[in-house]
Amino acid sequence: MAEPGNIVITVIDRHGEAHELEAPTDMNMNVMEVCKAYELPVKGTCGGMALCSTCHCYILSDTELPDMKDDEEDMLDQAFFVEDNSRLGCQLRITDDLDGLRIQLAPEAEE
Repeated sequence: MAEPGNIVITVIDRHGEAHELEAPTDMNMNVMEVCKAYELPVKGTCGGMALCSTCHCYILSDTELPDMKDDEEDMLDQAFFVEDNSRLGCQLRITDDLDGLRIQLAPEAEE
């Protein structure tokens, strides 16, 4: 159970390990920033501008998400390992609506 003003999201890392993360809803953070705060391997190279895909993840839960904007869609069109449930973590703002969200980090692109 999360502290008041926080939600809990579950992130499955690239090794299949699940991490329950508590995230504040009042700091205008996004999923990528929460993952970085917990030192999960999410680069967020562009700083959350939907200009890279280093925070690419798969949505595993039925959580109602905001619609994808054009810049996120364009970036996913260029990303590796894209699936129907792909999203960019930087474009998912932490709100009460995301409580219970389950995601899996996408594989990293071959360098």
